[in-house]
Amino acid sequence: MSYSSDPRAERSREAMLVAARQLLAGEGPGAVTHRRVAQRAGVGRATVYRHWPQADQLLLDAMGGADLPLFKSPEAPIRPWLRRELRQMADELAIPAVAAAALTLAQSALWDAEIAHRQDESVKTIAERIHAAVRSAVTSGELESDVDPADLTALLVGPIVYRTAMQRGAVSGDLVDRLIDSIGTWRA
Repeated sequence: MSYSSDPRAERSREAMLVAARQLLAGEGPGAVTHRRVAQRAGVGRATVYRHWPQADQLLLDAMGGADLPLFKSPEAPIRPWLRRELRQMADELAIPAVAAAALTLAQSALWDAEIAHRQDESVKTIAERIHAAVRSAVTSGELESDVDPADLTALLVGPIVYRTAMQRGAVSGDLVDRLIDSIGTWRA
C-alpha cells in the first residue's frame, strides 16, 4: 500500500476509504471493487490501484472501522431472516476477493495486534447480533434452544466460512437450513 506525505494524496486516500466503507455498509463486500470505489470517490481507477494494488487489500482496509452490514436489524420471524443473512454471507464469501480478505485478516491477526483487534471487534459484533436475534426467537417461542451463546456463531457461521474460504465451494440452501436447524427446534 502506498502512503504519501502529500496532503492531496492523503485526502484522496481518505475519500476512497470513505467510499469503500459506504459500499461495504450499503451493498456488502462484493461491492468494494477498484472501479466502484473510484466512481464513488470521484478519482481515477489508477489512483485506487496505486494505494491498493490488490482487491483484498482494499477490502481489508475498508473493513477496518466500517460497520458490518451482516446480521443487522433482525426481523420476526427470525428463521427466514437468519436464512437470508447466512445466505448473504455465503454469497459474499464466494467472491474470491472477499474470501481472500477474510483469510488474510484471520492470518494477519495471529501476529499483528491491530489487525487482531479489528478481527476481534468484527467477530464480537457478529456474535452479539446473532445472539440477540436467537434470544428474540427463543423469547417469542419461535425457537426452543439450549445452545451455549459462545457456540452459537461458530455453529452458524463457521461451516459457511469453511465451505467458501477453505474449500472454495458453494453453500447450498440445504446446508444453510441444516445449520439453522442445528441450533434448536423451530416452530412455524
